[in-house]
Amino acid sequence: MTMIFTFLKRRRRKKILSQPFPTLYKVILQNEFPLFLKLPSEQQKVLEDLIQVFLAEKQFEGCKGFEISDEIRVLVAAQACTLLIGNKQREFSKLKSILIYPKHYYSKSEQISEHGIVTVSEQTVLGQSWEQGLVSLSWESTKRGAANMKDGRNVVIHEFAHQLDQEDGHANGLPVLRSSCRYEAWKSVLGKEYSRLQNRVEKGKKTIMDAYGATNPAEFFAVASECFFEKPRQLKRHRPELYGELKTFYGQDPVVYHSI
Repeated sequence: MTMIFTFLKRRRRKKILSQPFPTLYKVILQNEFPLFLKLPSEQQKVLEDLIQVFLAEKQFEGCKGFEISDEIRVLVAAQACTLLIGNKQREFSKLKSILIYPKHYYSKSEQISEHGIVTVSEQTVLGQSWEQGLVSLSWESTKRGAANMKDGRNVVIHEFAHQLDQEDGHANGLPVLRSSCRYEAWKSVLGKEYSRLQNRVEKGKKTIMDAYGATNPAEFFAVASECFFEKPRQLKRHRPELYGELKTFYGQDPVVYHSI
């Protein structure tokens, strides 16, 4: 059954990629996603192929009456698929739908104390990722992230890094790696860097990554991914081991195209 499914998926994708990349999509990338123009031509083609497949297979839904346009679909897909450029075998296999809000939105959460007291809190949200194959994003933040790929903050990269982390069913900062021999080094390096970030945040010291990465290992991986793609030179200079692990995982060296 698995072999049949794989065959059908490959045949479907081959048909998708037999179609030329839409001119409108190319214009959107060139005008609103500066990173695209920094990529070598072969990587631009890889990204275009990834975008075409992504848009053909994933569903978009506007929330609060928000209408989904080609601009929205292409910019979400471009930023998400940037994570996949270096390893075309990796994909967002569980992802089915992307919910788009016009701006930030609010999410309620419940916490139960040891005495059984339930506390309901409401927080401002720019994006979320669920293990059930769902991602939600603020369009305002998504568009801002596409335009500025140097500030170390990108809600699409963050949430789609969570999707990669959640492919084994758990968001724990330990995504599926290419080889079983990589897990020991990954746990050692990311565990050490996570503790280092927690320590610096607790002491109020300046950090390369957003302090939100000190929340838990899953958030650390997502925030580190943002920093890897948006502030690669700083990350490589100050946290070379972490940069090396992410470079191996993503199969990319963003320092190269950030230098262009």
